[in-house]
Amino acid sequence: MPETPTPHAYGEGRPFDEHPVAGVFNVLMVGVGGQGIVLASDILTDAAVIAGLDAKKSEIHGMSQRGGSVFSHVRFASGPVYSPTIAQGEAHVIYALERMELLRWASWARPDAAAVYLAHDILPWGVSEYPAGVDEEIARIFDRVVRFETKALRQVVSPKVLNTALLGAVSVFTPLQARHYVESMDRHCPAGTAQVNQAGFEAGRELARAQLSQRGAGEQTRP
Repeated sequence: MPETPTPHAYGEGRPFDEHPVAGVFNVLMVGVGGQGIVLASDILTDAAVIAGLDAKKSEIHGMSQRGGSVFSHVRFASGPVYSPTIAQGEAHVIYALERMELLRWASWARPDAAAVYLAHDILPWGVSEYPAGVDEEIARIFDRVVRFETKALRQVVSPKVLNTALLGAVSVFTPLQARHYVESMDRHCPAGTAQVNQAGFEAGRELARAQLSQRGAGEQTRP
């Protein structure tokens, strides 16, 4: 039986029980090997489970040790989720730790999708730089964008938790509460690192709110 995604209230900060998930919520997470995509997707998936939702995840990370592309599909809903993979054109949020990976996967986004990304380049062999206009193209495609400069973000959080900082930004768009993520980080972060990851998560969440506020915030159209 296929799922029929329906519009969601991006109800960050509201009591979760008052805003149950309608349909299936889809988050696509992309990057390259070694950036922490798998951990971030584990945290998100279990946060949904902690919230009492059905959640499914699929991932490809066979090339991760060689700096290859890594991606994870995370899907959750109040009712059954039958497939672990997101259909093209159905991602509500795309999380990217490398900006060209975001463009590579842009066709998976819904017309009203949000993008959360690190303006970081990991260039393929033989490529000295990306063409101009990458950020402008991202802003054109996505309805809402949260963009982090790597250097600036590293001044706020540990370089080891950039993945959970971006997850904090993603949380602004999902119908989960922050406490669900915090509990999930307690379960999934390596021993002794939950606190620094939670600090990174909260920093990313606050920076995302500030960016969205400056641009007219949340539900409005792209700047």
